[in-house]
Amino acid sequence: MNYIPFDEYKRKWIFTHQSMPVEEADKEAIKPMSTQRSSQLWTEFVSRKSPTVDHFGAEDWANKDATWKEEVNWMIAWEDEADLPPEFIEHFQWEDNIVVYFCYDKTNIIETRWAMFKKYWKNFLFYDDKPLLLGRRKQEVAMFEQSGEVKVGKRP
Repeated sequence: MNYIPFDEYKRKWIFTHQSMPVEEADKEAIKPMSTQRSSQLWTEFVSRKSPTVDHFGAEDWANKDATWKEEVNWMIAWEDEADLPPEFIEHFQWEDNIVVYFCYDKTNIIETRWAMFKKYWKNFLFYDDKPLLLGRRKQEVAMFEQSGEVKVGKRP
């Protein structure tokens, strides 16, 4: 099984919080992955050895300066805007139906569509301790920092 039921997701509250609830119909498009599938995807696309961003080694693409092209402040948009910062969106010239993976760590990844991520980005960022955003068959990536910055770049 690739996904766990939404109601069984340990952090589902970030999508059901009364201050920013996700529309009931949209919850079907937010798919928490099973631990096994998360681990498989993380190993394939993020790191073979490191379980979290804090443990990345020199061989991990996300730990290389060459991966990251620019930093954008997302915190200002969190407080003042409904949408992600335009500088962030410009980096991701993706169609709305592109499958994206929001990776908190090796065992906690959510699959959704680009349109859903853009619509509910604040919910995803309730946990902002360096999660990674990847697109299926895409090189563009982002890593969100607790400081309010997001690094954008391209993975190999």
